[in-house]
Amino acid sequence: MRVAALYDVHGNLPALVAVLAELEREDVDTLVVGGDVLWGPFQAECLAALRPYDPLFVAGNCERDVLAAVNESSAWCRAQLGEDDLAFVSGWPLTAELQLNGLGSALFCHATPRSDEEILTRTTPEEDVAVSLSGVDAGVVVCGHTHVQYDRRVSGAPRLVNAGSVGLPYQGEPGAFWALLGPEVELRRVTYDVDAALASLATSGFPSAAEIFGDSLRGAASAESATAYFESKRRER
Repeated sequence: MRVAALYDVHGNLPALVAVLAELEREDVDTLVVGGDVLWGPFQAECLAALRPYDPLFVAGNCERDVLAAVNESSAWCRAQLGEDDLAFVSGWPLTAELQLNGLGSALFCHATPRSDEEILTRTTPEEDVAVSLSGVDAGVVVCGHTHVQYDRRVSGAPRLVNAGSVGLPYQGEPGAFWALLGPEVELRRVTYDVDAALASLATSGFPSAAEIFGDSLRGAASAESATAYFESKRRER
């Protein structure tokens, strides 16, 4: 099985459309959507764009936050979704496991197998990674959450792949980021018109859309600064 892993769309419909167009040119058996489709400008439209592909959906922390309307922005996001979408999202599992060509068993989760908000970055100490992934039988764990792609091999732990973010990347360059899995691990990037995307996102009414998406989509948010930020947050926990 060859799988496309799309994570952290965050309602960025133009980015998602660009990735889905790229997938049409690839030989992909299954699409896995690894959480955080929600919390963003065009969530319902993103769900509608994804559902015809019959993906395997995995829930992220933003699905949980939006469903519970934990703050003002999450409440706005929930209000944009119909009852069918809310019911659909509420049924997503926290993990899923597939057999991949050349890679064997892969466990898909949003952040880690034990939490939808635990932080692992490309610089997290190996001993901490091993603890977070302890008890996982799969040879590969595919995650997102920190919006930075990486592919790590840690002694005593499964291979750890972060697919990056389709809609809100912190990579230091514009684009929509995702992963193609089987028989190798390919960390992919698709370019699209980010200025037009930002103009579109600004029409949605999503709170602070320009501030939240501007630096990310233009590539001003670097992988290094994002990793340092998430590591500081991880150490606070």
